[in-house]
Amino acid sequence: MSDENPVPPTTHPLLEDLHWRGLIAQSTDEPELAAALSAGPVSFYGGFDPTARSLHIGNLVLLLTMRRIQEAGHRPLGLVGGATGLIGDPRMSGERVLNGPEVVAQWVAQIQSQVEKYLDFTGPFAARIVNNLDWTAPMSAIDFLRDVGKHFRMGRMLSKEIVSARLHSDEGLSFTEFSYQILQGMDFLELHRRYGCVLQVGGNDQWGNLTSGTELIRKAEGKVAHALTTPLITKADGTKFGKTESGTVWLDGELTSPYAFYQFWFNVEDASVDGYLKVFSFRTRAELEALAEATAVRPHAREAQRALAAEVTTLVHGEAATASVMAASGALFGRGDLGDVDEATLEAALSEAGLHEMTGPPPTVVELLRATGLASSSSDARRTIAEGGANINNRRINDPEHMPSPEDLLFGRLLVVRRGKRAVAGVNLGARP
Repeated sequence: MSDENPVPPTTHPLLEDLHWRGLIAQSTDEPELAAALSAGPVSFYGGFDPTARSLHIGNLVLLLTMRRIQEAGHRPLGLVGGATGLIGDPRMSGERVLNGPEVVAQWVAQIQSQVEKYLDFTGPFAARIVNNLDWTAPMSAIDFLRDVGKHFRMGRMLSKEIVSARLHSDEGLSFTEFSYQILQGMDFLELHRRYGCVLQVGGNDQWGNLTSGTELIRKAEGKVAHALTTPLITKADGTKFGKTESGTVWLDGELTSPYAFYQFWFNVEDASVDGYLKVFSFRTRAELEALAEATAVRPHAREAQRALAAEVTTLVHGEAATASVMAASGALFGRGDLGDVDEATLEAALSEAGLHEMTGPPPTVVELLRATGLASSSSDARRTIAEGGANINNRRINDPEHMPSPEDLLFGRLLVVRRGKRAVAGVNLGARP
């Protein structure tokens, strides 16, 4: 992400802040939008399709942007796509597998509960959750074609970047996915009619779908509506944000543990951390500039990464989970008491470090070092022990024939094996006789 985010001359404090944070990729008529925001509270919406049981950290960009707009005095509508989730937005990688109505309905409920965590449902700018299945399901195909489809022109629809790319691919594009932009445009029109919604916010890959809605409102109602997109956040090397070697970083703690979630943020590179803080942190500009300076002066301290990891993990998983994760992070490397870490967090931490299953007779410390890959051979393990570099559960072991007792096992089955100060792995000995 670039630190240079130019601000148009005619703007609004909210838009100025979003520009400074690098959160505006494209917008329709920004001076007009600034005037609308200045005139009083506006209703706006962001949409989330249930294409999985959980949202991921790419979706978190939109959720937190909606929260910023709400905190500036505007009314959010969180749309969960019970209808569009049955269709699927076209993607470059090919046709989506259509999920059944029962699965989609279950995912709608799960995603709705996630969206609700980030918006305020009280006060004069109270948020509202809506489901586009409520107005799509009762509509007949004839009504859809006559009342909505007539406003869309094929040339414009075919010119959308992703549609054009898919049409020229070997797989092509089904009419089902081709119709998605009409459905999303209809959502904006329906929310405009029901709630006076005049702004849609979404990811920059959704620009064509967002402008389908603004055009539909102009044609059907003769009114002006606005679209604003956030950039697709990338890593310093330009690769897609939110992906790791093990896959997507989910907001659901059962899919990505709070420990793994915290470690993802803690391990971001120095070149990216300042930009991520602007996007994901609610700290003041002065606080963020101080963290940026700390990173430049003392990058080894990783002060900005610690702040980022703690704040985002607290936003998603809560203070208690964050405190447990931070305790585990220290305890694994001998800077805390392993007894203060709960079982789920310890197992998640060891899974990230490398958790190895062992069966059979109780192993010696030499066998533990070899089994975890912390030593390349028995002689390497013995040399490590002789040099004082072998630790089991943060206790230095000097006897190569030492075997942990049942009382040593954390939660009756786990061991933390460490070589030196930095190399850590876990062992699960299971239920032992």
